[in-house]
Amino acid sequence: MEPKNFLKGKKVLVVVLGIYGGGAATAKWLFRNGAEVTVTDFRTEKELEGTMKLFTPNERKNIRFVLGGQKEEDFSSHDIIVLGPGVPKESPYLSVAEKAGKQIENDASLFFRFVQNPVIAVTGTRGKSTTTSWLSYLLGKKYGPFLPTGNNPERAFLKELAELKDEKRPVIAEMSSWQLEYLGVSKKAPSIAVITNLFPDHLNRYKDGMKGYAEAKANIFLYQNADDFLVLNDMNEWTPFFLSKKPKAQILYFSQKPLAKGKNGVFLRGGKIIFRLEKKEETLFDSKEFYEKMGSHNMDNLLATLLAVRLFDPKFRVTKKMIDMLPQIRFREEVVYKKNGLMIVNDSASTSPDASIAGIRRFRNCVLITGGTDKDLDFGELAKEIKKSIPQENLILLNGSATRKLIFALGKLGYFKTKKIMLFETLEECFGVAVSALPRKKGTILFSPGSASFEKFRNEFDRGEKFNRIIAGGPL
Repeated sequence: MEPKNFLKGKKVLVVVLGIYGGGAATAKWLFRNGAEVTVTDFRTEKELEGTMKLFTPNERKNIRFVLGGQKEEDFSSHDIIVLGPGVPKESPYLSVAEKAGKQIENDASLFFRFVQNPVIAVTGTRGKSTTTSWLSYLLGKKYGPFLPTGNNPERAFLKELAELKDEKRPVIAEMSSWQLEYLGVSKKAPSIAVITNLFPDHLNRYKDGMKGYAEAKANIFLYQNADDFLVLNDMNEWTPFFLSKKPKAQILYFSQKPLAKGKNGVFLRGGKIIFRLEKKEETLFDSKEFYEKMGSHNMDNLLATLLAVRLFDPKFRVTKKMIDMLPQIRFREEVVYKKNGLMIVNDSASTSPDASIAGIRRFRNCVLITGGTDKDLDFGELAKEIKKSIPQENLILLNGSATRKLIFALGKLGYFKTKKIMLFETLEECFGVAVSALPRKKGTILFSPGSASFEKFRNEFDRGEKFNRIIAGGPL
């Protein structure tokens, strides 16, 4: 069905306009495809001034905007409710829509309803941005430049859909658990689904804990068929849970250990990266050089990327030179300063304890700046890693609800040898103290918050940008 036939005569409510353009892209696409559109947001028109400029005068005239608050009647009087990120499941307005039997979608479910192109979709707790970026870079060598779609405000799903021309060109999509929550509404799925891993995260949203989080992630493959592919991490403890859902797709694995007989995929064995399909094996690369350069976490991302590329286009061959040129991902263990023996790493996108553990293990003997907003996560393992690797004088804490949980976990381990805990309210203070903690300003400073950002910043990207600006004008 064409979008215009699906939306013709329908009243559609877009919930959350937002400040990054995704909500605007959704509203504009709906309007251009014949829907009668209302947009609502708790933010005022003044707060959304930059987003409002994205609409043409005709769109401003014909789209109804309810800003600075929301109205219950809008949720019961519209035919379709399209949710933006951040809408809580417990929202009383959402409850009104559900009780009224309204059709509830998000931009991802609408995208999958209508896209005709093959889609490679990547989800997971860690590594999904890196994997989508590397897939975009490698497949871009053959299919032309890509910008990853989905969990990227600049490439919202419906903006991508509006611009797609060649139906043979793949779409490479990063998908968050929130976007996947409503994918089942469309009863569609990507041609290739990749789940990088699963670790505790976003548990403030999933009141039934990790199971609810995993259920959301599983939506990426539930509507796949036998011609599709599902790529799983053979070493992740949640992979058996996904297998228990009895995926219909062909299942392949990536692993830093040899795969068991009968399992197809990409894995490490004897210092080599091996691709196996139906008992036939092919050596792709020596792994030692890549492993030393990337670390364990990014080796997983590389293996997943190589496997997805091979599944999408078996004739396309990735070269060592291409791998050497894989792009650095912003705010993900990103080296942003390296001079005169001083290295500074911006890992602002580490929004969970597991991500910070990976950073600490990669950049040992560092000064660590960490802390932020809690998402109902456990900081016990991060505390153990800090006790093992970071002396108290090298731990710089940015105050927040997660930071206080981390301090408590460290205290239980007997970490603090003195009563002086270096807890600060601003990044500027943290950075200044971190520099002074390094003898002769030589060594590594790792900014890896291990938590969300919302008490002090708009999001992790805003946090990362501000850290970089501080470095640019800081005491170096």
